[in-house]
Amino acid sequence: MDGVNKVILIGRLGQDPEIKNVNGTKVANFSIATTESYKDKNGHKVENTEWHNIVIWGGLADVVESYVHKGDQLYLEGKLMTRKWEKEGVTYSRTEVVCNQCRW
Repeated sequence: MDGVNKVILIGRLGQDPEIKNVNGTKVANFSIATTESYKDKNGHKVENTEWHNIVIWGGLADVVESYVHKGDQLYLEGKLMTRKWEKEGVTYSRTEVVCNQCRW
């Protein structure tokens, strides 16, 4: 059986999407915040916010460029991917959600 790599997020944009052209294809990059809340043992509300790096390619990036802005709430579906690169002898990595479906 093959594995499943699927991510579903609902969160708010931290900034306007950054739009670039890569080899003739449009790509949108931005981050969204998801927040969970719970009560600690003393009954105080605790909030935990996670930031997620989002990448959207092609026609969906065109739509994002036109309609999505800082503070908007989005529903996203996609898959996790980790990019690795080396610069000046140091290896870096970044985990991103490559989005294939987006609603706001």
